[in-house]
Amino acid sequence: QVQLVESGGGLVQPGGSLRLSCAASAFTFEMSWYRQSPGKERELVATVNSVGGGTNYKDSVKGRFTISKNNANNTMWLQMNDLKPEDTAVYYCHTFMNGQDYWGQGIQVTVSS
Repeated sequence: QVQLVESGGGLVQPGGSLRLSCAASAFTFEMSWYRQSPGKERELVATVNSVGGGTNYKDSVKGRFTISKNNANNTMWLQMNDLKPEDTAVYYCHTFMNGQDYWGQGIQVTVSS
């Protein structure tokens, strides 16, 4: 099993920045951030591959968000810059191992003036 613990959310004004962290209890080959807004489906925001460090992003966050991972301590980050009100959501850390999905508890990010 893998446990995921997120931190770093909060309230920020438009144009501001936040950094989310996700600490995993074990190494996995791929980790991702998802988000879900009220009334909407959960959507993939960004993914990082632990071997090689390859990344992928949702189009609307490209150039503003950066995903990264430290394999030494199995911690993943999401640096979010130039935040917009439409980025408001609960953000979830995700990974998988042996065919099973694992999710963090979710952390609220609110972008509002």
